[in-house]
Amino acid sequence: MSLQDKAKAIAKNIEGKIQEAVGEVTGDAQQKAEGKAKQVQAQAMNTVENVKDKVKNFIDKI
Repeated sequence: MSLQDKAKAIAKNIEGKIQEAVGEVTGDAQQKAEGKAKQVQAQAMNTVENVKDKVKNFIDKI
């Protein structure tokens, strides 16, 4: 995983956690749901990058 992509995923996760917390405090269900969605998106970004790394490592071994 490139450092830049990892940083983007971490930032997206933090953004989602903050948005979810704001939604929880304000009682805004939509804000809370959007925050959770951003966390899921960050997790997906991490998964994609991990798969890329594994494929690259596999190819390098060939």
